[in-house]
Amino acid sequence: MNDAAAVSGRCIAHLDMDAFYASVELLRYPQLKAQPVVIGGRRRTAASAKAAAATEPPDAGRFERLADYLGRGVVTTATYAAREFGIRSGMALMQAARLCPQAVLLPADFDEYRRYSRLFKAAITAIAPRIEDRGIDEVYIDFDAVPGGAEQQGLPLARSIQQAVRERTGLGCSIGVAPNKLLAKLASEFDKPNGLTLLRAEDLAERVWPLACRKINGIGPKAAARLEQFGIGTIGELAQCERGWLIEQFGRHHGQWLHEVSWGRDAREIVTESEPISMSCETTFERDLHAVRDRAELGAVFTSLCERLAADLSRHGYVGRTVGVKLRYDNFRSLTRAQTLKFHTADAVVIRRTAGLCLKRAPLQRRLRLLGVRMGGLLPAAAAGAEPTAQELELELF
Repeated sequence: MNDAAAVSGRCIAHLDMDAFYASVELLRYPQLKAQPVVIGGRRRTAASAKAAAATEPPDAGRFERLADYLGRGVVTTATYAAREFGIRSGMALMQAARLCPQAVLLPADFDEYRRYSRLFKAAITAIAPRIEDRGIDEVYIDFDAVPGGAEQQGLPLARSIQQAVRERTGLGCSIGVAPNKLLAKLASEFDKPNGLTLLRAEDLAERVWPLACRKINGIGPKAAARLEQFGIGTIGELAQCERGWLIEQFGRHHGQWLHEVSWGRDAREIVTESEPISMSCETTFERDLHAVRDRAELGAVFTSLCERLAADLSRHGYVGRTVGVKLRYDNFRSLTRAQTLKFHTADAVVIRRTAGLCLKRAPLQRRLRLLGVRMGGLLPAAAAGAEPTAQELELELF
């Protein structure tokens, strides 16, 4: 297979934590290990976490169950036992309750998840320091940068990393090792949980081509639906399409990319440092809120989101210029509004005032189910100019 041979040459791994949020919660509540558990609905706050820590751990029969849930939240994640009932991330909790009413429902605790994220990444970098951070629960690892890391096609190093993550965190992870990032990410999904999968160039036809096109990171629902219209459902069927035909149907850039990934080709390098484009905070309400009748509650949530965003910016050392708001109404339609300042800032008061101006330009007749605040145009704080004076702020915001 001459085309498949083009994917060989490097040794890259993709590590994905297994049911990460749910697994962290099972460390807290080991009595739930054999049960279906769903994370979502609301966030665990510092106050609620402190109150929970001060009480006796509940037995398995005293946890909140999905059958009793009446809110409008969504599933953040679920244990593998819950996934066997068809529960998936992003699903409405009310729908999940119909599939598995006996599932335990726990609130999300993002402070704790971020702490475990730092722990597992530290365990990796102690062995293989060149990684690409892809979010709270996954990384790419450059095995070629580790002396002897590519020996035996990287499997000994992958086993060492998997063991180190387990010892440091108590959590399981799945690792895919392949010649490039595209195939490594596919491989990490093959044998979950606690999987360790080697995907070679010569495995393309047997292991990759039978998969649905949606399995390729970057082929979303719309692209997959369009491919289906042409009778293309699997990666193998996509690989049999002529490059010129794909370019004709999907445009030069996207058509070329579809042809390359269907043959397992991916020349992307490991990116160890990248600057974020934006940061945001948002929340989905337990019930739809009205801008007038629920003004006090909405105002408190809005201020809290702006303060959280300012804290995130400061913690990561960034300032931004473009403040935006995101609304999702009770009919599921979304709307955004933004305003660009003449200066960069991470000040919570400035963000709140500017976001408030954005909100005034949005129609608020319908009830709201989601509210978010975003800061774009980011710069490292050290590279930004001086903070604006009070007079400059007054001219800008009032």
